[in-house]
Amino acid sequence: MSLHPQAPLICIAGPTASGKSAAARAIARRWPVEIINVDSATIYRGMDIGTAKPNAHERDEVTHHLLDILDPANSYSVASFRRDALQCIHDIQSRGHLPLLVGGTMMYFKALRDGLNDLPAADPEIRKALEASAAAEGWPAMHARLKTIDPVTAQRLSPNDSQRIGRALEIWQISGQPMSALLGATQPADEPVATITLSLEPLERSLLHTRIAERFDQMLELGLLAEVQALHARGDLHPGLPSVRCVGYRQLWAMLEGELDLKQAREQAISATRQLAKRQMTWLRSQPSRHIIDACSPSAIDQVVQAISKITDPP
Repeated sequence: MSLHPQAPLICIAGPTASGKSAAARAIARRWPVEIINVDSATIYRGMDIGTAKPNAHERDEVTHHLLDILDPANSYSVASFRRDALQCIHDIQSRGHLPLLVGGTMMYFKALRDGLNDLPAADPEIRKALEASAAAEGWPAMHARLKTIDPVTAQRLSPNDSQRIGRALEIWQISGQPMSALLGATQPADEPVATITLSLEPLERSLLHTRIAERFDQMLELGLLAEVQALHARGDLHPGLPSVRCVGYRQLWAMLEGELDLKQAREQAISATRQLAKRQMTWLRSQPSRHIIDACSPSAIDQVVQAISKITDPP
């Protein structure tokens, strides 16, 4: 089975622990797909358990792209994702396969679908100065600073969202204008990409919360703490990095720094993951069109496969 040559790209989206990976594997058993991971955590090498990265067997079953492409000491931008994803899409289609975009980083999906605004390029010196200020004052204080110059952007960001707070402050210092004003005044510099989104969303939020707690405990049993200890022991990583700020990792990192005990780290990690799922759901609800499938339904995977069948053509 195949898509029309100009058919929209198929996206499997949803909050964390909603079953996206299982749905993608079911699709891969029926169609010649290659998976492009839409995830800001699985890009990092050495961060396997806490990101629920596909294991070796799962990678043997179907080709995955944009996994393990970056060292945790480095950062990865939304623009970099769009560039890399478009290249992957081109390469996959050239092989006669279907690109399947799967993940929960909604900003990546939006950048691919809508294109990116023509915002100022990063300035390493300004960024370095902002990181130094954050190290001295903390990111909540930087968030408060952003609120005075760009309340629109500050309102949609968590006080600990270091990457996006830093970028908004950087844009202000470079351009003298709030990022929200620039986003409102400029048109996307890139061409939008047509997509069809199958969204795995829990109709019973409490069921997803249970899944999140159970999955984090499974990660601990699989050796998540040892994984974080190995990252901590490197000596070149710190809590200001996007990699270390990933949910689960930052709480266990704080435990290794003596700020929390294991019980507190577990509770905070589960709470942070639930908050992440809530933010992901908010992003999804803002999307103009999506096909919603109850993530907690016993037939969720079958419903995904049936939806894909309606999109594809017979040979």
